[in-house]
Amino acid sequence: MKPLNTIRLNHTILLIFCAQNLFCLKAPENGTGEAALAAQSSDRGGICKSMVESNGYDCEEHWVITKDGYVLNVLRIPLGRFVGCRKARNRPPVLLQHGMLLDARSWMLLPPKRSLPFNLADNGYDVWLVNSRGTEYSEGHTSLSHYDPAYWNWSWDELVAYDLPATFQYVYNQTGQKLHFIGHSQGTLMVMASMSRDQLLNMLRSAALLCPIAYLGHTTSLLSRFITDNFIAEALHSLGLYKFDLNDLITMRTLKIICRIPSVDCSNMFTPYTGQNCCIKRSKTEIFLDHQPQPTAMKNVIHMFQMVRRGTLTMYDYNDCDENIKHYGQPTPPAYNMTCIPNDLPIFLSYGGADALSDVNDVKLLLDCLKHHDPGKIVVQYIESYAHADYLMAEKAKEDMYDPLSAFLNKLP
Repeated sequence: MKPLNTIRLNHTILLIFCAQNLFCLKAPENGTGEAALAAQSSDRGGICKSMVESNGYDCEEHWVITKDGYVLNVLRIPLGRFVGCRKARNRPPVLLQHGMLLDARSWMLLPPKRSLPFNLADNGYDVWLVNSRGTEYSEGHTSLSHYDPAYWNWSWDELVAYDLPATFQYVYNQTGQKLHFIGHSQGTLMVMASMSRDQLLNMLRSAALLCPIAYLGHTTSLLSRFITDNFIAEALHSLGLYKFDLNDLITMRTLKIICRIPSVDCSNMFTPYTGQNCCIKRSKTEIFLDHQPQPTAMKNVIHMFQMVRRGTLTMYDYNDCDENIKHYGQPTPPAYNMTCIPNDLPIFLSYGGADALSDVNDVKLLLDCLKHHDPGKIVVQYIESYAHADYLMAEKAKEDMYDPLSAFLNKLP
C-alpha cells in the first residue's frame, strides 16, 4: 500500500467520512456460524417472509458455508404461483447473483408480475437467489465475527474462488441438475472470471450477463472516477477502515428521509454513479432505499477501482512485489483471460447505451474476447436508453429484457 503522503486525496472528504464513522466496526453482539445466522434471520423476518411469501410464492432459506468459513444465505423459490406450475417436476435450476452494494432483494424491486425471479418461477424454473458475504443476511462466519477486521479481508477474487463454487455445488447437489446462471454487474464478473479458469463448467448450463463487468477502464461514472482518481478507498483502508458501508453514513439516512418528501423527486439519484437511467419511477427508488445499499469489503472496492484506473482485469494488486509474490508466486497479480471462456457455452449478454459503469466501450472489449464464440450459442442485446439500474428497476424491464432472456432460456435443452 502506498504511504499516505503519496496518496492524492481530497482531505475534506476524508475528514467528513471519518467524522461520521462511515466504515466503523462495532463490538461483537451475537454469535457467528450457520445456526446463529439462521436465528438472526428468523428474528428479522428474512427476505422469504418480507418479499417472497408476501407475494404468494413458496420460499425456502438455505445456508451455504464456503471453504474459507463464510455463511451465505441463499433463497429458493421452488414453485410458481399457478396450479399448472406447481405440478411441474424436474424444474431447471436458475441461480441469480446480484452486484456489488446490493443483495438478493435487488431482483425483487418491481411488482411480482414484472420481477425476474417471480417470472422465472411462474415459467417453470427452480429459482435460487444468493446473498453475497458481508450483506445483511450473509453476515455469518464459522469463526469470525463480522465486526472483526479479518472478516473483511477479501475482494471479488474470493467471491470467485469460494462463494460462487460453494453456491453452485450446493444448488447442484440439491437439484441434481446443471444450473442456468443470471448475473448483474459484479455478478457477471464473478462467473466470467470463474469460467476463464475452467471453474464451474461441469455444473453450468448457461450464463446470462446483464450489465457485464469485465473491463472498467472506460467508465464514465462520475463518482467512481472521483474516488479512483483521488485514491480515497486506499487511504481509508490504510487508516484501518475495512468495511465499506454507505448506510453508516449520516447523509444516507438523511437522503432516505428527503426522498420521501412529496415535492422531491429522487428518481435520478443514481445518475452520478450508474449513468442516466431512463425508466425508473420515484416509488422504486424509495423501495430501493429501504434495503440498499449493502456493505462490502473496502478491499473489494479497491480492487474494482484498480480495474478502473488501469483498464486491466487481474487479481487484487497489493502494490508490493513481496506481497504479490507471497500470494501469487509472482511480482504482479495474475490476469483473468476472457478469451478462455468456452466458445460453446450458451451466453445471453445485455448491455445499455447509457450505462456509466458497464460502459459501451468496455463491453466492446469483452465482446472482442468473445468474437470466436459459436454464433449459435450467444445472444447479444443492446438497449440504447438503459443504464445500470434500469436492468433491475425499469418499468418495462420485463418486456425489454426479461422476456427475451426467458425466450433464450426456453430454447436451451
